Amino acid sequence: MDLEKLQTDINDSYNRRFKSVDKRVTQAMDHLSDELNIKINELNLHEIKTITTTILDIETQSLKDDVESLLEQKELIERSLQKKSDELQKFKYSVFSAMEVKLENQQDALSKLHQVKLQSIDLYDFLSEMVESAIITALEKDKNSDIIETTEEVIKDITFEAIKEGSLNTIRIRKILSTILQSAIDIAEASPTKADEILNATLHGMRSGLVRSIDRFKKRLAYMPIEAKHILIEDYDTIMEDLNQTDVLFSQVVQTQASENTQEIRKLLLDINKNMHYDLEELVHISKETADVMRERFSSLAKTAVKRADTALKSEAAQEAKRMGKQAWGVAKTALGSAIKTAKGAIDNKEK
Repeated sequence: MDLEKLQTDINDSYNRRFKSVDKRVTQAMDHLSDELNIKINELNLHEIKTITTTILDIETQSLKDDVESLLEQKELIERSLQKKSDELQKFKYSVFSAMEVKLENQQDALSKLHQVKLQSIDLYDFLSEMVESAIITALEKDKNSDIIETTEEVIKDITFEAIKEGSLNTIRIRKILSTILQSAIDIAEASPTKADEILNATLHGMRSGLVRSIDRFKKRLAYMPIEAKHILIEDYDTIMEDLNQTDVLFSQVVQTQASENTQEIRKLLLDINKNMHYDLEELVHISKETADVMRERFSSLAKTAVKRADTALKSEAAQEAKRMGKQAWGVAKTALGSAIKTAKGAIDNKEK
C-alpha cells in the first residue's frame, strides 16, 4: 500500500464541516472502506498507525499551533524572568556595596550588615564560589590557630541560608550539599596539610545547617498560610518520606562525593562520616520531630486531599486511564498468545 498516497487521500477527502469529531472520524473511516475498498481489519500495524496519525494531525493542528504559540510566549517570559531576577540580584549587590562603603569604619555595624546580606541574597546560583571564598578566607585569617571552628560556623550559615527559602525536598537538598562539599574538597586537595580539618569542619557545618533548616521548617508549620498548606498537602507523602531519611541522604552525598574523588579524599570523607554517626542522631531526631508535627497538623487535610483524589478518579481523564490500562493488558495478552502459538508451532514442526 502506498502510504503517502493514502495520507494525501485522507487529507483531501476529510470532511471538516461536521461539528462532531465522531462524525468526522466516522466519515473518514467509511471513505476508506467504502470508496477506497480498504479492508481495515486486514491492515498491518504500520498502516493503521499511518491512518490514525493522519487523522490526529488534521484534528489537532489548530491546538498544536496554539501550544506552539504559548510555548514561544513561555520562553519569552522565562527569559524575561531570568533577566529581571539577575537585575534584582545585581541591584541588591549595589545597595549592599553602597552601605558597606558607608559603614567601612564601623566594624560592628558592618558585621551585622554582612549577616543581613547573607540572608537577603539568593545563594543558590553562586554557592560553589562562595564556599571556596569562605574557606580560603578562613585559611588565610586563621593560619596560626584552629580553622575548624570558624569554617564549621561559616558552612553552617551558608548551608542554612541556601536551603531555608526553597523546597525541602531531597533533590534540592542533595544538590546544595553536594555543591558545598565538592567546593570544600577542591580547597582540601589544594591544601593537603589542612585537608582533614577542612573536610571535618565542612561536614559538621553542613549537618548543623541542615538540622537548623529542618528545625525552622518545623516551627513554620504552625504559622503556614492556607495557600502553602495546600501545596504542602500535595507533596505530603514525598516530604514525609524525605524527612524520614535525612541521615541517609546526608551519608549518600558524602559517599557519592567520596567515590568521585581521589583515594586520599575518599578515605578522609568516609572516616569522618563514620565518626559522625552520633552527630547524625540529632539530624534524625529533629527530622522525626518535624514529621510528627506535620502528621499531627496535616493528616486531616491529607485525608481531605485523598477524598479529592478519589473524586478525581471518577473524572473523564481517570476513566480514560482505566480504559487504556485494560487495553494495554489486552495488547500484552494478545502478544503473549501469539508468541506461545508461534513457539508451539515451531516445536510441533521440530517433532515432525
